Amino acid sequence: MAPMAYHADATDLDEKEILTWEVFGSATRELSQDVVDSGFTPQMIIAVARGGLTLAGAMTYALGVKLSDAINVEFYTDVNETLADPVLLAPMLDTESIAGQRILVVDDVADSGRTLGLVMKLLRGFGAEVRSAVLYAKPRSIVRPDFVWKSTEQWIVFPWSAQPPVVKGE
Repeated sequence: MAPMAYHADATDLDEKEILTWEVFGSATRELSQDVVDSGFTPQMIIAVARGGLTLAGAMTYALGVKLSDAINVEFYTDVNETLADPVLLAPMLDTESIAGQRILVVDDVADSGRTLGLVMKLLRGFGAEVRSAVLYAKPRSIVRPDFVWKSTEQWIVFPWSAQPPVVKGE
């Protein structure tokens, strides 16, 4: 059995950004409106799993995009702990269907920007026109996402990762 993955809520940090489900709903609509207003019309939305899955799903509906996929990348191992480099995990995308597509890559946060940069470079290498959307961007990010709902320097507690996974009998 794979170890349970849980993004700690950073209770030891004094200052943090807390996103609620209610605010997430508004943020999704605002971010989607920014995409529409820009004139970019994605044919496909690709989530950076796991953090981008919830936002990407919501944005597929807000933007009326039916084609979606996910790419699995591991980087964060705990609060403020990362691997040396982001790592792509199997299964991989169907790269043959990517060439020539207008793709919106969606993630929860551009922190260092290294994960987003890796994914965008990969997709562009397969001939896609790629833009990126995130709920949050940190000033230190090496990638400037095309669409950002909010900038912050604080650790972010997302509603989907604020609690540990459920266990049998609880």
